Amino acid sequence: MKKIIAGVDEVGRGSLIGPVYAAAVILNKKINKKIIKDSKKLSKIQRQDLAKYIKKNSIWALGSASIKEIENLNILNASLLSMGRAIKKLKLKPKKVLVDGNKSPDLKNYIIKTIVKGDEKIPEISAASIIAKVERDKLMKKMSLSFKKYHWDSNAGYGTKDHIKAIKKFGVTRFHRKTFQPIHKILSLKK
Repeated sequence: MKKIIAGVDEVGRGSLIGPVYAAAVILNKKINKKIIKDSKKLSKIQRQDLAKYIKKNSIWALGSASIKEIENLNILNASLLSMGRAIKKLKLKPKKVLVDGNKSPDLKNYIIKTIVKGDEKIPEISAASIIAKVERDKLMKKMSLSFKKYHWDSNAGYGTKDHIKAIKKFGVTRFHRKTFQPIHKILSLKK
């Protein structure tokens, strides 16, 4: 019997808004692994097309951690929480879980291995990075409809010059992570 391997990656750690997302993916053995790359090395259209292909040809699950959890636990622990949630949601329990980075969720009864730059080396992790990114981008686009001035549909909530300028001009929203610099700094200046 073939070893069932799941790849796990998160997205949104450095964003100033919204939840952090993670995906866990077990690729179908017939999938073309050569076309799966790190999500950061793909265009938006390539990511969306590959996400559809991966979803159709794999077992996958999403996990997330809320803004409140990020602020209570810190971003690293919230990221690990979202990864753990994604792993537990998989319909098939993997024999081994490969996680991007050097920290992994602490899950009992799972064999977990961390791989630094795993999203560049391991197709299962690359696939997870693609799905997590595409799914979080969908949320950012939806959130942006009510907050057009912040351009979340194009900056995904990251601290771009335009986003920081918008925060200074229009204020901090309920979606901003208030413990994150520069949000914390902006709020401190207003006191």
